[in-house]
Amino acid sequence: MGVLIVDDEPGLCESLRDFLEDEGYAVSTAANGAEALHLLEGAELPCIMILDLIMPVVTGNEVYDTVRKDPRLANIPIVVSTSDPSRAPAGAVIMKKPINLERLLGAVRSHCHVPSAR
Repeated sequence: MGVLIVDDEPGLCESLRDFLEDEGYAVSTAANGAEALHLLEGAELPCIMILDLIMPVVTGNEVYDTVRKDPRLANIPIVVSTSDPSRAPAGAVIMKKPINLERLLGAVRSHCHVPSAR
């Protein structure tokens, strides 16, 4: 699956996806927490998840809690992207919006392998 971006802002998802794909990463997106949890039911897990907190249907905090409690998913690195870090779960890695692309790329590089054929 590569990188999983979970955010209800279509423009942000598209921008981050384009940026990371230009760097050679496979990227999937989900517009809310329910979509993200559905994608996580698949056999292939993301190497990292970029997770917004305030979303319709299922919030980012609910996704975070579900992932951390599921033994199959618990080791997925999660970067919480939010405009209000005080809403983030305790101990979460946080990137304040607007996201610094170089910092995001550093986080992705530390957890994801770029396929050799670009």
